[in-house]
Amino acid sequence: MKPPCEIVVWYVIPAIRSELAKELLNLGMKQKDVSELMDITQPAVSQYITDKRGSGIKLNDDVRAMIKQFARELSEGEATKADLISRTCTICKNVKTMDVLKQLNIDKSELGDDCQTCLGSQAE
Repeated sequence: MKPPCEIVVWYVIPAIRSELAKELLNLGMKQKDVSELMDITQPAVSQYITDKRGSGIKLNDDVRAMIKQFARELSEGEATKADLISRTCTICKNVKTMDVLKQLNIDKSELGDDCQTCLGSQAE
């Protein structure tokens, strides 16, 4: 059994990054600019947009809307690279824990009490 923090690192954050990279590219940014803005390599951007990385779970429409809004703000200069960590955390906290566990075929009852609180989702 993977601990919840590992689930977030391996599935949730990559899914958020993948959606963000795709949105930024849809808004006309180049892969090189996306990589610099997101502080990741250009090959990582390529893997996110081709679903070689970050495609382990599907994010719900509300979370995708948050990512789309953030991408728009980044592309228009309303948000900056400095906002990346805090906004990613906010988006991550809105990922529904049960949706992720269901997609990964994990029963929440398999997690201990400490692990359940570690998930940190505001959108149970």
